[in-house]
Amino acid sequence: MISQFFILSSRGDTIITRDFLGNVPKTSAEIFYRKVKFWDGDDGSDAPPVFHVDGVTYLHVKSGGVLLVATTKNNVSPALVLELLGRMGNIIKDHIGVLSEEAIRKNFVIIYELLDEAIDYGFPQNASTESLKTFVLNEPCVVVPPSQRGGAFFNTGVRNPTVIRSVLDGGKAENPGRKEIFVDVVEKINVTFSASGAMHAHEIIGSIQVKNYLGHNPPVKIALSNNLLIGKREAQLQGNWTDASNVITLDDCNFIGSCDLSSFDIDRTLQITPPDGEFSIMNFRSTSDFLPPFRLISTVDEMTPYKVEVLIRLKAEFPSDKKASTLQIKIPVPQYASKVHFDLDSSTKGCKSQTADYSEKDKAVYWNMKELSGGVERMLQMRVTLTQTANSTTSKDFGPISLSFVIPMYNPSGLQVRYLQILEDYGKDKPYRWVRYLAQSNSYVFRS
Repeated sequence: MISQFFILSSRGDTIITRDFLGNVPKTSAEIFYRKVKFWDGDDGSDAPPVFHVDGVTYLHVKSGGVLLVATTKNNVSPALVLELLGRMGNIIKDHIGVLSEEAIRKNFVIIYELLDEAIDYGFPQNASTESLKTFVLNEPCVVVPPSQRGGAFFNTGVRNPTVIRSVLDGGKAENPGRKEIFVDVVEKINVTFSASGAMHAHEIIGSIQVKNYLGHNPPVKIALSNNLLIGKREAQLQGNWTDASNVITLDDCNFIGSCDLSSFDIDRTLQITPPDGEFSIMNFRSTSDFLPPFRLISTVDEMTPYKVEVLIRLKAEFPSDKKASTLQIKIPVPQYASKVHFDLDSSTKGCKSQTADYSEKDKAVYWNMKELSGGVERMLQMRVTLTQTANSTTSKDFGPISLSFVIPMYNPSGLQVRYLQILEDYGKDKPYRWVRYLAQSNSYVFRS
């Protein structure tokens, strides 16, 4: 099916490589990296996950600062290969603790062991962490990623339990490791705002992910919100609730095949015997109304025929006890802009490491904040010099404005995990149980 598999660093160095069929040039990794780095798309976007060069199809995914790549000359299903690459990334992370260049270099022997068992002559054979771990004969060297050294989970000021673990930790009696299980509710937000600031389209794509480091596979029960309605049929019953405004409505959802849903319709509990490592137990989608975490207002005023002033106001609408991290606002400028000067809000209350940069190549301003607290408003003032006179359509050239962000311990859908129960008696050696929430942008756009 696939001819080659390799992992590249962000600099283009080949860290892991395996040639299954020998029908693709040995220089394919270099060809791929040059094509991705200097991609000449019409809209200046990054290279797509699938593209062709000289009769070879290149498929790739980005994860943990590295590129997982497959090549083929056959007519394969792109979705299948991309799913395989994503699954291989999860398998590697399950076994070495974290997917990063340093961790891959220090554990390359384990990765080659996994590759030999997972893919045979280019065909996927085994993509289960549970079964693959029995073939690994070496001990992992677990590496803490740079973003978490001396820091905290998700790069926030609040200490949370980190998951830098290998499924091999608890496999031997002399190295039992700490028994723990994580349940993460991860929600990706898609929102498009009109020029007036109203939500034109909105959607939440979510998943409940489980990371199992219990050392074996005891049955686990997970209880979700009692006020959860799923699908159009159940949504019609919303008026029967005493407080209909607090009802959580999902358009649709699906569960992992091994999930026991016999009591889900009764009390919203589900039971599973979790395999080792990381996997998704439930995927869901919601188009119900929710409070967007950010509002943005932009105004464009003409100072002179060749100079305009742009004022951007950003307001964090989520609770004040939450903090957004790695926040970036991308503000396009007209193609006929020649110079851009900034004035950042001088206040540092509720905001850390605020910067603004202008990219002449992208014709865009990047406004970055390392951290922003809920309820805080920040402002960016730009003075833009133009090579042609401003007109009535100039304001539309400063857009659409897009946001990217991560908000730990916050989920706009309101879906909650009521409890996480391990259905086995551990005696005094009680395992640790963690429930976490994460909201992040997928497509968060303000039209101008």
